[in-house]
Amino acid sequence: MEESTQQALGPRIAVAAFDGWNDAGEAASTAVGVLRDTQPSIQIAAVDAELYFDYQYTRPSVRTDGEGLRVLDWPEATLHRPLDPRGFWTLRGVEPARAWRGFVAEFVDTLLAEDITGLVTIGAMMSDVPHTRPIAVHSTSDNELLRNQLEIDRSRYEGPTGILGVLADATERAGIPTMSMWASVPHYVAGATPSPKATLALLEKLGEISARDVALGSLPTEAATWEATVDAAAADDEEMTDYIHQLEEARDTWDSPEASGDAIAQAFEKYLRGDGPGKGRPPRG
Repeated sequence: MEESTQQALGPRIAVAAFDGWNDAGEAASTAVGVLRDTQPSIQIAAVDAELYFDYQYTRPSVRTDGEGLRVLDWPEATLHRPLDPRGFWTLRGVEPARAWRGFVAEFVDTLLAEDITGLVTIGAMMSDVPHTRPIAVHSTSDNELLRNQLEIDRSRYEGPTGILGVLADATERAGIPTMSMWASVPHYVAGATPSPKATLALLEKLGEISARDVALGSLPTEAATWEATVDAAAADDEEMTDYIHQLEEARDTWDSPEASGDAIAQAFEKYLRGDGPGKGRPPRG
């Protein structure tokens, strides 16, 4: 895998994630945050927030800094270059509200100037999966070389898309081989708390497909604590416990040798179409 991965993605890999619709449980944006925290990097590009963000939809936030001063943090999207060339270029920000083609063009121009040889977009979706099983990560690419060398599929999805889909299309058309990875986050916790277990799964998959060591920091411990916390909460709700057991049985069927391997891909396409996960889940008051 290592030789073919390096040949496919090349030595200069960028990773992109955005807050919002693409980011159930904050799993993808947190993954890029971990990359930035564990590898020294410098900011090399940022968009003008006034051009791309709707502040009534994505509001600035106010906080108190270390000196006791009130500070406004505005929505942003930035690209960082690693100080070690063996690291990852990282693109992280808020999904823009307008002018998506202009937004993407700014970053594609910078990626080309940086001689990026491969882009990995990462996202997370709410899905009918149990928190007690390994988090599934679905990988696809429109690039034939990447599909063949990484043994991944081409997406069959047709319908509305998010900024990750627009970025992937633009980078591929610009000659940068591009692939996407999506983690399946249990829908019954995705909207309530961050999901470190999904973040961990995305970073482990990134390490696998890039044939590089990816620093995970405290994520393994955080993921175990998260799972134990959800276990405890579910134990107090008999209806939820039964529902999770149903999801476990369905997941075990997906993972069986007899399974076709299409179940996760079908769930991914269902999510993108907006059908939504959780049909038949117990009512929550």
